[in-house]
Amino acid sequence: MRHSQHSEPQVNAGSMSDIAFLLLIFFLVTTTISADKGINRKLPANCPPGMDCSTIIKDRNILRIQMNNQQQIMVDNEVIELNELKDIVKQFVDNNGDNTCNYCEGDGLALFSEHPNKAVISLQSGDQTRYELFIAVQAELTKAYYELRENYSKAVLGKEAKNLSDLDVVKVKAAYPFIVSEAETK
Repeated sequence: MRHSQHSEPQVNAGSMSDIAFLLLIFFLVTTTISADKGINRKLPANCPPGMDCSTIIKDRNILRIQMNNQQQIMVDNEVIELNELKDIVKQFVDNNGDNTCNYCEGDGLALFSEHPNKAVISLQSGDQTRYELFIAVQAELTKAYYELRENYSKAVLGKEAKNLSDLDVVKVKAAYPFIVSEAETK
């Protein structure tokens, strides 16, 4: 009598690891990884060495920019359009309110900053403010300071910004320091 072994059919799994490896390579090669767009900006320390951070800033030296949940931009509680922001910032920073700035071109209005070194931009956004709006506002602030610095380098240093030496760049940044405070979201 013959013993018959009852065996079940088996699948050859030898090439299964090869197939899994090829699928992995396929998805790695064909998948695109989106790069986040961010702001290339160095954040200041809490209080830089040698500075007195307990100084009270006068209200006229603070430009309050708020972005609300309805995607509106408000400057000192007045709704404005995005394309107006650059000019408002330039007028605020370059005001020469205390008449001590010999390179400022402002009108010396009592509503705006005393001096570019004292001008602070305060940004505040709502919980539902879109990232695109925040980036657009940051871009407008950067444009405003770029134009102020470009004008300074041409008028005072007699050079275009792209031709400045490292020492000149330090002078330009000292003339128009980019002081932005990001306030907590309300």
